[in-house]
Amino acid sequence: MGHSHKHTSDHTGRNLLISILLNSVITLAQIIGGFLSGSLALLSDALHNLTDVISLVISYIAARLSKKKATISRTFGYKRAEIIAAFVNASSLIIIAIYLMFEAVKRFFNPQTIEPDLVIGLSILGIVFNGLSVLLLKKDSAHSINIRSAYLHLLTDMLASIAVLIGGLLMRFYQIYWVDAALTIAIAVYLVVVGYNLLKESFHILMLFTPKHIKIDAIVEEVNKLEHINNIHHIHVWQLNETEIHLEAHIDFNVDLKFSEFNTILKTIETTLFQKFNINHFNIQPEFGSSDPKTIIIQD
Repeated sequence: MGHSHKHTSDHTGRNLLISILLNSVITLAQIIGGFLSGSLALLSDALHNLTDVISLVISYIAARLSKKKATISRTFGYKRAEIIAAFVNASSLIIIAIYLMFEAVKRFFNPQTIEPDLVIGLSILGIVFNGLSVLLLKKDSAHSINIRSAYLHLLTDMLASIAVLIGGLLMRFYQIYWVDAALTIAIAVYLVVVGYNLLKESFHILMLFTPKHIKIDAIVEEVNKLEHINNIHHIHVWQLNETEIHLEAHIDFNVDLKFSEFNTILKTIETTLFQKFNINHFNIQPEFGSSDPKTIIIQD
């Protein structure tokens, strides 16, 4: 049963390249500014921006790879490249967040004087550039876990730049320098939250877990309603990528069907499961009088 699948468009690829350029400029400016001003929050923002650039490059490469055609040696092509990219990007968010927390705690016990004017200026630059990148990727982030991983990097960095701006203003007008470390911790905690959710989602797909919206018992109930079917068993349901959900199962028939009759029932099964569960790839093994175990789930 064939269905169309979404691929990353050339338009999306161009937006990723623009975002890479914008964030490279921000990263360089904030690294220089962070050392000159002594601001840990600004340096943490720069470090996160560096991971943005890396994540965007990874996302761009993965998007390009996902378009490659299947071959004899790669029968699925590179359809999982974008899921791997999302997993790597989510992991980097969490690792960076932990490092920032460690550095912020050290800064609490060893506060330093910070030049707030430079912090304010560069944080505004970060808000503008990251904001543009967020707008460029927002639409595509709804349809691709890969683009969403890059989008979340950019969104959290835009929020981080807003936090740094607030901190810079407080330091400029009220000389509250501890806020630099406090904002760093707040940024890091937010990164852990969004990174964990994305990491869990991509891990779920990579481990071939059953998609969350699919209930195996409901599939069994629907298939067993059909004429001539004793039961469906030995079921595997997994997600290859965001657009392809596969089902593999054995079906025990109570009559010795002709191939033409089986094809008619198979078409009904595929249509039903596609409409109700969005499963779009099927591998059904028909059985009649077979003595194999009939349990729904069998560990291969």
